[in-house]
Amino acid sequence: MPLVHPEIEEAVRRALAEDIGTGDITTNLCVPADAMATGRMVARESLTLAGVEVLPLVFVGCTVELKRLSGDYLKAGDEIARVQGPARALLTGERTALNFIQRLSGIATLAAAYVRAVEGTRCRILDTRKTTPGLRRLEKMAAAAGGAVIYRMGLFDAVLIKNNHITAAGGVRAALDRTRNAGVPVEIEVRTREELDEALACGATHLLLDNLTPDQAREWIAHIHGRAKVELSGGITLESARAYAETGADFLSSGAITHSARAVDINFRIE
Repeated sequence: MPLVHPEIEEAVRRALAEDIGTGDITTNLCVPADAMATGRMVARESLTLAGVEVLPLVFVGCTVELKRLSGDYLKAGDEIARVQGPARALLTGERTALNFIQRLSGIATLAAAYVRAVEGTRCRILDTRKTTPGLRRLEKMAAAAGGAVIYRMGLFDAVLIKNNHITAAGGVRAALDRTRNAGVPVEIEVRTREELDEALACGATHLLLDNLTPDQAREWIAHIHGRAKVELSGGITLESARAYAETGADFLSSGAITHSARAVDINFRIE
């Protein structure tokens, strides 16, 4: 994904406007307009870094030197970036910069933990659309920095037939028949063995199995016997990911990577 994109630029612009409003009154009152400074951004815990690409967009008019890149593993004390410029600009942009980097690095760190949990299996970790509204591109970039596979950006670039689609369409066959010439990847969720067999009979090549136990998933995947790619989802935690990966699944997806990641501890110190 491109590191600079209009959606990212707009997200940063909105974040700055939200925080600054009519002006940073504390900084403007306390700090001389001509004062110059250097700011150092430093990790305060072990983490997988993400989002550093936004720093030049936050600190406009400053010199931003990136010491590490998105996807890098950092330990406590590792320097992330150094920013030089007007002290007012550094102070005004500090919180917005940290909000982005702490949040996105938290996602990357959790994604990397899921990837490590399934290491040695053939299973890969997928991200989901369970993202913060308006921040999807950034959060998916963060998941990718942690090693997750970006699945679909939205409703427009792949077909994912979920249980409600099947109900509204009139069944598995009806839904699949209407997507044969979609021109994009097609995946269908199946809830019962009957739906599974019907989907396979209709030529489905990518199946989503939701809310199964690892033992159930292993049984269903054995029945599929390589006739379709299999994604498992639903309640998959970091602790259970290994058991699900060892069922023979091709992919695991977990919304927790983006909707429940903890912001990591990063410091920005003015010198």
